Amino acid sequence: MAFLSHNKNHLFITFLIFCTFYSCYSAVNDTITSSKLLKDNETITSNNTDLKLGFFSPLNSPNRYLGIWYINETNNIWIANRDQPLKDSNGIVTIHKNGNLVILNKPNGSIIWSTNISSSTNSTAKLDDAGNLILRDINSGATIWDSFTHPSDSAVPSMKIASNKVTGKQIAFVARKSDNDPSSGHFTISVERLDVPEVFIWKDKKIYWRTGPWNGRVFLGTPRLSTEYLFGWRLGVDDDGTTFITYNFADKTMFGILSLTPHGTLKLIEYKNKKELFRLEVDQNECDFYGKCGPFGNCDNSSVPICSCFDGFQPKNSVEWSLGNWTNGCVRTEGLNLKCEMVKNGSNLVKQDAFLVHHNMKPPDFNERSAGNQDKCGTDCLANCTCLAYAYDPSIGCMYWSSELIDLQKFPTGGVDLFIRVPAELVAVTKKEKGRNKSVLIIAIAGGIGACTLAICAYLLWRKCSTRHRGSKSQNLINREQNQMKIDELPVYEFAKLEAATNNFHFGNILGKGGFGPVYKGIMQDGQEIAVKRLSKSSGQGIEEFMNEVVVISKLQHRKSRKTSRLLYPLQKKNLDWKKRSNIIEGIARGIMYLHRDSRLRIIHRDLKASNVLLDGDMIPKISDFGLARIVKFGEDDEANTKRVVGTYGYMPPEYAMEGLFSEKSDVYSFGVLLLELVSGRRNSSFYHSEDSLSLVGFAWKLWLEENIISLIDPEVWDASFESSMLRCIHIGLLCVQELPKERPSISTVVLMLISEITHLPPPGKVAFVHKQNSRSTESSQQSHRSNSNNNVTMSDVTGR
Repeated sequence: MAFLSHNKNHLFITFLIFCTFYSCYSAVNDTITSSKLLKDNETITSNNTDLKLGFFSPLNSPNRYLGIWYINETNNIWIANRDQPLKDSNGIVTIHKNGNLVILNKPNGSIIWSTNISSSTNSTAKLDDAGNLILRDINSGATIWDSFTHPSDSAVPSMKIASNKVTGKQIAFVARKSDNDPSSGHFTISVERLDVPEVFIWKDKKIYWRTGPWNGRVFLGTPRLSTEYLFGWRLGVDDDGTTFITYNFADKTMFGILSLTPHGTLKLIEYKNKKELFRLEVDQNECDFYGKCGPFGNCDNSSVPICSCFDGFQPKNSVEWSLGNWTNGCVRTEGLNLKCEMVKNGSNLVKQDAFLVHHNMKPPDFNERSAGNQDKCGTDCLANCTCLAYAYDPSIGCMYWSSELIDLQKFPTGGVDLFIRVPAELVAVTKKEKGRNKSVLIIAIAGGIGACTLAICAYLLWRKCSTRHRGSKSQNLINREQNQMKIDELPVYEFAKLEAATNNFHFGNILGKGGFGPVYKGIMQDGQEIAVKRLSKSSGQGIEEFMNEVVVISKLQHRKSRKTSRLLYPLQKKNLDWKKRSNIIEGIARGIMYLHRDSRLRIIHRDLKASNVLLDGDMIPKISDFGLARIVKFGEDDEANTKRVVGTYGYMPPEYAMEGLFSEKSDVYSFGVLLLELVSGRRNSSFYHSEDSLSLVGFAWKLWLEENIISLIDPEVWDASFESSMLRCIHIGLLCVQELPKERPSISTVVLMLISEITHLPPPGKVAFVHKQNSRSTESSQQSHRSNSNNNVTMSDVTGR
C-alpha cells in the first residue's frame, strides 16, 4: 500500500509539473514580456486559431516586417513597422523598460518602431484569438494599447472602422503602396459620422469613393453590395458618440479578411475550416468615382457618354463638356430659375416650384436627415426655399439637400427616388411632352404592329423564294453558316442540375460579375468543374446576345479563345512577373489575330477588357465573353456601324463611342488599353479621378511627351534586364490607341512587332480621349469625324461559325 501511495504521489507530482510547464509554455507561446524576446526566426501563436505574429518579407523584397497573419505569411492582417522596414534578419521584439512594445534592429540596438504609450512601466503583449495584439498593464490588467485600434490595411471579424465627430479620433485603414510594398499608400478608408453614416475611401486626402447612406441593411449608394454580402455587418454608435462599422460570423469556423487594396477597392476573403470559401472585390466603374460628372451632373455607366444634365439643367462649360471633361458639372438652364422666394414674398405672377423624380439614384453627398413619411418630405422641402432636393427611405426617413448635388449616379436597380426641385413650368412642359410621347407611342405601336405583320409576310415570302433560288454567292454563304449553327448540336443542361452544381447559385460560388450577370463556379456529379453564367433580372443582355455567345464559343476552337472544357479564372495582375505578363500579352494578340484573320469567319469582339481575358492553370490567356461579338464578311469594307453602342467605356475607341463605327481597329484599340494596363499594373479607370482628368491612355501619352515613359512601368515587375521589352510594349500600346483608326496597326502587325527583333517602331501619333485644349486638337477631331463617316457596309447575321 505504501508503494502504491508513493507511486500515486509521484504520478501526481509529475502531472503537476507537466501542467505547470504546459501552462508556462502556452503563456510564452502567445505572449511577449520584458524577459521573453521574439527573434526574427520565431513566431507566437494565438491559443485557438491559426493567427501568428512574427517577421516576414513580401514577395521579391529583402525588407523584414513584424506582422500578424492568418494561416500563411501572405495573408497578413496587420503590420507594425510598415513604414520603417528592417534591412536584415537581426531584428527582435521585446517590452522596453518604459513599458512599450518595441522593435529593435538588433539585441540592445536602436528602436525601429514603438507603441509610443507612457502610462505603464510594467506590461506584457499578448496575441488573442481574434488576432488582436494587446498590450496590458501587469498590475491593473487594463489594456493600454492594441493593434485593432492601430490598424494597417485590413480588418478581421470584431475589428472596427470608427470615427468620433466630437473628439476627432478615427480608426481608419491605409492601403499599401503595392501588393509587395506594405508601406502606406495613397488610399484611406474611414466611416464618417454624417447625419446618416457612410463609408468613404480617400485618395491623398480627397474623397475618391463613397458607399452612400447606410439604412441598416445596405448602403444606398452601392447596390452591388447586396444584403447577402453584408450579412453579419453592423453599423452603430457607441455611448461616447463614436460611429463604427464592424462584422462578425455566427459560424465560429468562419474567418474573414477585409482589405483596402493598393488601387482603392475593397476586397473580402472568407474562410471556412481554414479553407478559402470565396473572395469578392468591389470593382469600380467610372461613375463610382466621387463627383465624376460634377455638381448636378448625372452619371450613368450604361450610357455613352456617361455624363448628362437633368431636365432644367445645362453644362456649365459646354466646350469642356463636349470634350469629355465633366468636372464643372451642370447649372440651371437660363430662364428656368426657382420661384420659391417670389411666392413667399406674396407674388401672384408665378407658381410655386415643383419636383421632377429620378428613379434608382445614388443619394448625393451632404444630406440632412429628419423623421417623417414621404409626403412630409416633399411638403417640408417645398416650404424651405434652400431645399434643392429630397429622397425618402423607410429605414432612414427624409433626406434633404440644400447645396449643390454632387456625386450623382443612375443605377439599373436599387438606389432611391430622388426628387429635384425645378420651376413649375418645367414640370408642366415635361408632363405635356410625356403625354405627347404617349400618344406618339400608341400611334407608333399601332403602326409597328402593322409594319411587323407586313414584315413577317415579306420574310416568309423571301424565305420561300430564297429556298428555290440559291444561285447567289452571298446567299450560299449565309445558308451554309445557318446550317452549321444548329443550336440542337450544343449540349443542353437541366436547370436543376446547374442549381445543384452551384449550391443553388450561392453567392460564395461567384467567380466574377459582368454587366449581364454573375458567373458561378459549380461541380457536377461526376466531379467536373464548370462555370455557369446566369443572366441577372436587371441584365441588359437579351436572348440574341446570350445565344450569340453560346454559339460563338461552341464554334471557336482556337487555343487562345475560351473553350468550355475547363474552368478558367479572370486575369489579375497580382503576382504576375514580367515574363508571364509578356506571354499573356502575346497570347491575347494571337487570339485577336485568329478572330480577325485566321478564323473562317471574320469576328470583331467589341468588348475586349481585362475581365474578359481568362487564365488557365498554366497562365495561358483565353479570350471570353462573345455576347457582343459581330461577324463581318471577308471582302467587305473595313468598317461597320451600329445604332446600339454597347461595351465598356474606357476600352471603346472614339469612333465607336461617339459615332457607333466599329472595325478590326476597334479591337486593336481595346488591346492597346489592355496592354498598357498589364505593363503599368494599373486599371484604366484608376486614373479617372486625377486632377488632369486623364485616363491611363492619356497619362501614358503625357509621360511619352515628357520623355518619362519609363515611370509608367509597374515597380513590382521592374527588371533592368527586361527594360527594352517593357518599353517596347508601351510603344506598341500607344500605337494601338491612336485617335485615328487608319493610324493604328492591324493586329497581325502588332503580333509581328511583339515577337520580332526589329528595333525600329514608328512614333505614335496623338492618342484618343486626351484632354484637348487648342484648335489644332479640335481640327484633328473634326478630321477624324470626316474620315470615319463613310461606311456603306452590310453586316452579316450575329452568329458564330
